[in-house]
Amino acid sequence: MQTTLKLYSLGYSNVKTYLFTALFVIGNVVMPQLFHQLPQGGITWLPIYFFTLIAAYKYGWRVGLLTAIASPLVNSFFFGMPAAAGLPAIMLKSVVLAVAAGYFAKRFHAAALWQLLVVVLAYQTIGTLGEWALKGDIFVALQDFRIGIPGMLLQIVGGWAVINYLIRK
Repeated sequence: MQTTLKLYSLGYSNVKTYLFTALFVIGNVVMPQLFHQLPQGGITWLPIYFFTLIAAYKYGWRVGLLTAIASPLVNSFFFGMPAAAGLPAIMLKSVVLAVAAGYFAKRFHAAALWQLLVVVLAYQTIGTLGEWALKGDIFVALQDFRIGIPGMLLQIVGGWAVINYLIRK
């Protein structure tokens, strides 16, 4: 049985859009800093995408899109990670994630594990193809599928838990 959640689609003229974006960007700054304390923590756990998924799913594609664009830029500017050369691929994946999550939330009005699985696989697949086109190296483009499976699972299960239990209102 699946329950319907209270999901939002905040517009650009709503001040809550920018408040929530700021909170999710902070999450996308703090979480990578924590995971980067672990060996290969960033490429294994993919922490920069976590709050983008939640932002777009819970508060709509606009909050997700703003979070997707701002998070890598803020992280790169203040901490040098991702490196400037990696920004286009990470931003591509982040934007695709925001659009996919926003679409699924609007379409289904629920956050089931299978839906988050499809969202994560969609943004990773499209993002991998885009990264391959950008970098011209399929081995590098497939890095998230080779190393980042724990991070994808964290996004699916952790995102589901946060959306369904921690921010129910």
